[in-house]
Amino acid sequence: MDAVLLAIQAVATPMVLVVMLLAGIFGMFVGAVPGLTATMATALLVPITFFLPPVPAVAAIVTATAMAIFAGDIPGALLRIPGTPASAAYTDESYAMTRKGQGETALGIGLVFSCIGGLFGTAVLIVAAPTLAEVALRFSSFEYFWLVAMGLTCAVFITSDKPLKGLITLLLGLLVGCVGLENPAGHPRFTFGNTELLGGLSLIPAMIGMFAISEILRFTLTTEQIGSFGKQIGSVFVGMGRMIRRYPKQTLRGSALGTAVGILPGAGADIAAWMSYAMSKKLSKEPEKFGTGHPEGLVEAGAANNSALAGAWVPALVFGIPGDSITAIVIGVLYMKNMNPGPMIFMNNPENVYAVFIVFILANLLMLPLGWACIKASARILRMPRNMLMPIILVFCLVGAFAINNSAFDLVILLGFGVAAWLMEENGFPVAPAILGMLLGKMLEEHFITSMIKSDGSWLAFVERPIAGGLALFTFALWIGSGWLAWRRRASAHPPPLTP
Repeated sequence: MDAVLLAIQAVATPMVLVVMLLAGIFGMFVGAVPGLTATMATALLVPITFFLPPVPAVAAIVTATAMAIFAGDIPGALLRIPGTPASAAYTDESYAMTRKGQGETALGIGLVFSCIGGLFGTAVLIVAAPTLAEVALRFSSFEYFWLVAMGLTCAVFITSDKPLKGLITLLLGLLVGCVGLENPAGHPRFTFGNTELLGGLSLIPAMIGMFAISEILRFTLTTEQIGSFGKQIGSVFVGMGRMIRRYPKQTLRGSALGTAVGILPGAGADIAAWMSYAMSKKLSKEPEKFGTGHPEGLVEAGAANNSALAGAWVPALVFGIPGDSITAIVIGVLYMKNMNPGPMIFMNNPENVYAVFIVFILANLLMLPLGWACIKASARILRMPRNMLMPIILVFCLVGAFAINNSAFDLVILLGFGVAAWLMEENGFPVAPAILGMLLGKMLEEHFITSMIKSDGSWLAFVERPIAGGLALFTFALWIGSGWLAWRRRASAHPPPLTP
């Protein structure tokens, strides 16, 4: 109890609160600019943490990353440009709501349910960190292989109205992910002698191009306008109580799945959002409404996003194993501040651990007023003439893509993938599965090769371990169930002719 009181005293100081406020504003800006990710926000804050005491340093990173993950929803809903990879899973859904004149609701869902998911993940972090970390450490390459395979199955779920085209674009994404030296053999693939391709095709420029550049091209060729908020935007909180009452199962399911995926080392909010959105569509009573501006998927995936952030801190605090790229940077900061992660941190620095828990709670609550202010400011975008807005968006996309690696080649990737995505969508091929393939392709290959080396080429080893066998069984059930549902849907759409 004394440690908790000391933690409250450490957090409830003007310095910590001001640092959290400034970090929150910074995180909102980074998340809302396409190409600037939550990981980048963390990396940019590291030099500043050199000059801060332990609690303010950790508070700055926690607050900035929580804000950045949510803020990625804002350009996705308003402009169909995901601010972060975690927002890409449901960008089309939120943008469809904006086109129907419900953009305010889409942004409100993102804000409120990100807060709920973050608080749920924090509660799990506080209550069950050591136990859950032990379970996560039982995951080997075999379990991760099936987990990634399950994630790739999401490509079929999110495009269940056209599964074959979704599968084709998924395979294209996996093919693109093979480019470069980043493979277990370290052999250059599909580089064609170009040194720029040795590092592979960057995900962020490709993602921005596929969503933003394709949208700019579509605007130049059509006169279609999106819905507007009207002369003045109201409160984004209107109707959120009804959403919570309408979708309690989806909120709990998304928060739980996001936390569970976040706890697994190397997974993170990106995979959590894709899996959660796909699961929401699969279990929905109204799956035909997904993709038309239906809030159910936004509720579940929005909750999963931020709950995964807190979940990733479980293995980071308990064992010093990063749950995602953000906590990989955070672990370095913890060591720098003499808060060495590991089981002994709860004995040696209990007040600092409790301070981290309190900071997580405050950061998620701070998201509500800061998110509201950011949405109010961003909503003015929709009142700008589109012929003025699109060039500004293009400039932001070019700057964001270039800033990743300071490479002009990333601009080529941006424009090339933008044109390719426009051609795909004009011919009815969905874009999202390609992004998912690029995101998970390297992980799938890495865990497959590692598992084959461990098992000396034995395929049976992939299902011998209890957790791996359970994941394999669940994955095959998803594949068979999806095929059966697709066959049923096709059969009902094309009934056999009646015989006289």
